[in-house]
Amino acid sequence: MDKIHGNAVQALSCVQSGHTLMVGGFGLIGAPLTLIDGLAEIDVTDLTVISNNLGEAGRGLGVLLRQGKIQKAIGSYFTSNREVGDYYQKGEIELQLLPQGTLSESMRAGGAGIGGYYTKTGVGTELAKGKEEREIDGVKYVFEPAIRANIALIKAHKADTLGNLIYYKTARNFNPLMATAADVVIAEVDEIVEQGELSPEEIVTPHLFVDKIIKAKKILTKAGVVSCE
Repeated sequence: MDKIHGNAVQALSCVQSGHTLMVGGFGLIGAPLTLIDGLAEIDVTDLTVISNNLGEAGRGLGVLLRQGKIQKAIGSYFTSNREVGDYYQKGEIELQLLPQGTLSESMRAGGAGIGGYYTKTGVGTELAKGKEEREIDGVKYVFEPAIRANIALIKAHKADTLGNLIYYKTARNFNPLMATAADVVIAEVDEIVEQGELSPEEIVTPHLFVDKIIKAKKILTKAGVVSCE
């Protein structure tokens, strides 16, 4: 099956209103900026977005926030975009805050077929309210359910034509975890090479996890987000 798509809008044809999306990135680093721009062009609403944060004001996922397409966000660092607080105070978005390690482990559990797990993180805080608690060997733990999504939008450095992925330094962040925990995985990459050009030792995400690939039209440099068209 040919996984390579010519543009973001075409690749995102499977996204529907009400879907839950995982979106990679830490701030704008490792975020699939071209795919996010594609979402901005599609008529979808009431999305639940699982991401570390919601981009920055008017950039990355911040674009979708301004469009009112995000009904709920699950993440760990929403203050990277100050507008998120404004929308929350006005009742225009629902937020679920998770500690960053808990967010990662919940996605890993979702990808591994684990229903949930117990963690000490958050015990005795507001984040544990309403959650099951259990004492193990005299220590209190809180239960965290696994997280999965309908679709994951991820960013990688290179893909081969099969869909094997490698990442670039810290831009890797949450992307490999998300690739295992969604029904459909769409990868935005800087470069596409022929099958066999990637060493098996450097492949992080095997092609079996990847359904669609697009070439990035936007990249993040020290000077900011620039077009690479």
